[in-house]
Amino acid sequence: MPRADGELRTFKLRRGRITPGQRHALDTLWRRYGVDLGTGRFDPATVYGRRAPLVVEIGFGMGEATVAMAAADPDRDVLAVDVHTPGAGALLRDVAAAGLVNVRVVLGDGRDVLRLLAPGTLDELRVFFPDPWPKTRHHKRRLVEPGFVRLAASRLRVGGRLHCATDHRPYAERMLSLLAAEPSLANDGGGGVV
Repeated sequence: MPRADGELRTFKLRRGRITPGQRHALDTLWRRYGVDLGTGRFDPATVYGRRAPLVVEIGFGMGEATVAMAAADPDRDVLAVDVHTPGAGALLRDVAAAGLVNVRVVLGDGRDVLRLLAPGTLDELRVFFPDPWPKTRHHKRRLVEPGFVRLAASRLRVGGRLHCATDHRPYAERMLSLLAAEPSLANDGGGGVV
């Protein structure tokens, strides 16, 4: 189904059951850690109350990796973006339990978040295991496509990092070729599909 702006969704909304704990976290912790997107620019210094390198993670799932990486790197701010409400509840709960001050959560489309960031804002962009849309007729819905790669590259600072991972080999090969074709990106990871 197209969005209001005519773009196709790159994700499938999962209507998983939300646990009482996840609901409680959403109800009580959203004001502290949640970010409601507006239509203007996203100002990280205002949201986090400091100036620090910014990491955007698109697709945090249930948030375990997000919490672990944010706890291990408290000098960088993490903006975690996903469309899965139960996952957001779990992440909010775990962020609060860990006492993290460097994580904020957005329920929404990662492309919309990137558009609200000024060019050169990101220290790192993480795209871990996006829906591979394996059927050929669905490939147009994949997140990592030329328009997204251009947008992502434009939001990275010089020397910033874009990490992409998938467990679907054909999508991994496609990602690698698209990223290699973007002139403002350079593969410093030895770059291949493992």
